[in-house]
Amino acid sequence: MGTRGKDIAVRANRTRPCRLFWLQIALGIALHVCALPSQAAQAFGLDAVAALARGIAAKPYVAPVDRLPAELRDLDYDALRDIRFKPQQAIWRNDRLPFELMLLHLGRRVHEPVAINLIEPGGVRKIAFSTGMFDYGRNHFDLQKFRDLGFAGFRVHFAVNTPTYKDEVLTFLGASYFRAVGKGQVYGLSARGLAVDTAEASGEEFPRFTEFWIERPKRHAKSLTIYALLDSRRLAGAYRFELTPGSDTVMQVAARVYPRESVGKIGIAPLTSMYMFGENQPGRDDYRPEVHDSDGLSIETGDGEWIWRPLVNPRRLLVTSFAMTSPRGFGLLQRDRLPTSYEDPVDLYQRRPSAWVEPVGAWGPGRVELVQIPGPDETNDNIVAYWVSNQPAVKGKAIEFAYRLHWLMQGPNPDGKAWVVQSRRGRGYVKKPDGDIAFVVDFDGLELRALGGEPKLQAVVSVDSNAELHERNLIRNDVNGTWRMSLRFKRLDASKPIELRAYLAQDNHSISETWAYVLPAESEKP
Repeated sequence: MGTRGKDIAVRANRTRPCRLFWLQIALGIALHVCALPSQAAQAFGLDAVAALARGIAAKPYVAPVDRLPAELRDLDYDALRDIRFKPQQAIWRNDRLPFELMLLHLGRRVHEPVAINLIEPGGVRKIAFSTGMFDYGRNHFDLQKFRDLGFAGFRVHFAVNTPTYKDEVLTFLGASYFRAVGKGQVYGLSARGLAVDTAEASGEEFPRFTEFWIERPKRHAKSLTIYALLDSRRLAGAYRFELTPGSDTVMQVAARVYPRESVGKIGIAPLTSMYMFGENQPGRDDYRPEVHDSDGLSIETGDGEWIWRPLVNPRRLLVTSFAMTSPRGFGLLQRDRLPTSYEDPVDLYQRRPSAWVEPVGAWGPGRVELVQIPGPDETNDNIVAYWVSNQPAVKGKAIEFAYRLHWLMQGPNPDGKAWVVQSRRGRGYVKKPDGDIAFVVDFDGLELRALGGEPKLQAVVSVDSNAELHERNLIRNDVNGTWRMSLRFKRLDASKPIELRAYLAQDNHSISETWAYVLPAESEKP
């Protein structure tokens, strides 16, 4: 489902303002300048990009031509990381604006260049590629071959951790992928512009952002506006992103998508993450207890129910979904923030953000779909979540949607209800091994802790037809104040998964989110 950050974590290299137009011409560097009158620049917005997308969608698709030189194509991870944008040439640095841009170099798995434009008071201009923008480190290239290479993407810098240093807070790199962080966070999961036919037998289509327009920020701006043009074989689209970095970084997203033809499944607001192993699925031959960018899918349905689905690394493709009308939100969360859960002082999984999608407006009937793919290691994303509308995507009918995308450390947690803090799997034993599977699930929350005396709570549990529930218990953990639900059940067919659901109730009223677990098939054969 796309190569993840570790490799493409080169989501890191940098850009300079193309101010020295005539000097660059003298040096033989091609600079594209699309000068528009000042009024046109001020009027540039989503409507303008949508007009481009609509025009592109009315024409046959033209696939990008891969012209990447072989020496860049064959770079290993470390060699590509050694190509760095020169920080002193960052766009807007000399203007002392709150935001800066740095550009990314093509190479390795990113082959197709993207056009990057600046929206400025004097007009809209395209940034021209120059090898002089980059330090190539220990690499030895014939730089004349890279003269018209183009950029792989860009990074946005803004001071979120200290007022004196501009941190990298957002990166666009590869297809329609982007990642953001807030204060104290490090890069983890990614978002995408669109997911098309993900996990379908026909094969996934990967739309890509082909061109960006970035609006020059004002001197004391707290937000940055970015426009993007999306293109793919069966559709084109226009996007507006308003980035507001902070303790939790927020992106306002608005999009218009124009199908060239009917599309079977369009995933809106897709999130892409990695889950290798964790407390519910312990790893083997690894000193680290857990390795994941996210540990669960959280959903707030349109009628206010909260659902928590812990992630798994299945033996074969596992696709599940939750049908609802107009969700209030969904996201891939990293709930476990204890460094001792990961024991990884380099990758810092405990500091990787959660991503929460908050729809703007009513999205209507549809489903949140979760795709879990067998993952061999932590360098590949194997988790995807998105919204699929029941409205079909047909040629000639525009699709419009908007949402807020939150990159956060804590929450969101259900108001007035308890939530799951851990799910642990093991084997059940009664004097001798009985082949049962056991789970313990811990719930926490202010409401639970406020219950005095001996509250009469019960665990409401259901299992599907592939399991026999043999035992369920609920006790208060006096050590840390949480409540622990324990389950013991038998799988009937090892080649099939099991779906389990449970929540805590008091006086027949739910007082917790719903724990909705899928235990993957144990055997490889269906």
